[in-house]
Amino acid sequence: MRVAKVIVILLLSAATGKATDFLTEGVDNGRTGWVRDEKVFTPANVGSMKLLWKLKLESKPRAMHNLFAPLVAERVTTADGTRELAVVAGVSDDMFGIDVATGKEIWHRQFDSTLTNPGGTNDTLCPGGQTAVPTMTQASPGKYTVYAVSWDGRLRQLNLADGKDTTPPEKFIPGGGKPYALNLHNGVIYTATAQGCGGLTNAFYSFDLATRRASAFIPAGGGLWGRRGASISPEGTVYIGTGDAMFDPLTRRLGNGIVGVKLDEKKQLQLADYFGAPNANWLWRRDLDVNTTPVVFDHRGRKFLVGTSKECRLWLLDRDALGGEDHRTTLHTTPLICNDAQAFDAKGIWGALSAWQDEKGTQWVLAPFWGPVSKAFKAPIEHARPEGGGVAAFKLEERSGKWQLTPAWLSRDMDLGEEAVIANGVVFAYAAGEDATQVVPDRGWDEKGGAVYGGGLSSGPARRVPTSRRAALYALDAQTGKELWSSGSQIESWNHFSGLTVANGRAYIATFDGTLYCFGVAK
Repeated sequence: MRVAKVIVILLLSAATGKATDFLTEGVDNGRTGWVRDEKVFTPANVGSMKLLWKLKLESKPRAMHNLFAPLVAERVTTADGTRELAVVAGVSDDMFGIDVATGKEIWHRQFDSTLTNPGGTNDTLCPGGQTAVPTMTQASPGKYTVYAVSWDGRLRQLNLADGKDTTPPEKFIPGGGKPYALNLHNGVIYTATAQGCGGLTNAFYSFDLATRRASAFIPAGGGLWGRRGASISPEGTVYIGTGDAMFDPLTRRLGNGIVGVKLDEKKQLQLADYFGAPNANWLWRRDLDVNTTPVVFDHRGRKFLVGTSKECRLWLLDRDALGGEDHRTTLHTTPLICNDAQAFDAKGIWGALSAWQDEKGTQWVLAPFWGPVSKAFKAPIEHARPEGGGVAAFKLEERSGKWQLTPAWLSRDMDLGEEAVIANGVVFAYAAGEDATQVVPDRGWDEKGGAVYGGGLSSGPARRVPTSRRAALYALDAQTGKELWSSGSQIESWNHFSGLTVANGRAYIATFDGTLYCFGVAK
């Protein structure tokens, strides 16, 4: 009996002593957004959250971009002892190290550049600069390496403790492009590029850290612009949605689909599988691109992938046969969640899907969205009929031998629902608050400035920055979607294509004005 008690005490000590790190966008390789090891936040205490600190960083915006969400390591060995540190990337090739206990900046790097003109642009789609959220790994106890890609396409490897290079910068991708969040799997860094920025062809990219061998796969035109970058399955297949091009696999054009690639024995990326929705080319013509990172998870011995697009419905797919024999068939397709107007801007799903399992083994999928909820969408629990956006939650269920995503709850109204992160029974979600319109809106004769016949394309920052609003952070009960806490009006700016980080009783969000906010509860 005494031995058994000792074993239990040791197990409990190991559980409570385990570090909760947030080392990559979306938490893990599958980009689930599920912080499995979080123990500080609970549904019971999250209502006591408060603003712990906010820090204005010396980061210059480009177009509508500025800071990205931080990555966090809990136990980092520094010259001043063990600290919990965050690393924050800025679009103007900046990198910051932050002591999260005090909210103080401890180091700042601005990367040098091999580009002739490293100053960036005022183009929202192609702002120039560091657009890929870094990724991190624990190199040894207390030591973490940060991997980042600067605008000149070089892979940077930094020591999290002091921001110094651990390895000289090496060429990874062509300079001047727009890569998305990095992912690290089995010693290989992955990213993907979109919008043809800098004249680059849209592609998957890999960099093997051991051999220093890079490779690329081009899905014939499709822009790969999922916010969380590529997701990676346990088998090593790398997935991302492709927009901005026709779907025609007979001519190897895989735009507006979901493409999976995998390294071969020579460390070169090769096509592994692909999926195209039955209406893929209709989506392309309406500019309802497959614009998000698909989420990867396993459940009850099955290998699943869930994807979506600006159209605002979810596709449930089997990773062993992506889209079936014709590559066009889903296990289940949900009705529209939002975007009854089928508009290409300010509506639809733009942030990131998330997935998690509760203590009973129920598999959940969360879909944050922009704009009004669809008139046809119904959930058993509804806290509002959102107009600005929100979060829709689904349960993965098997009925009569078939898998489906069943609506479970619908959140309160949010001003453009973005990424969601799940931590110990709490869903953290945020509203971006940006002006997401890309066309000039109509204006009545009796409105300020007089009548305007809208409809013309106008996606630049000159019009949208002044009319953006402010972001807001929410904590919801993961089982019911009930609001447990809100930041209210404490966040003074908004953000564009950034994210959300949760670890060790703290939640972080960065805004366009260069401010990093940290909300939390007492540990």
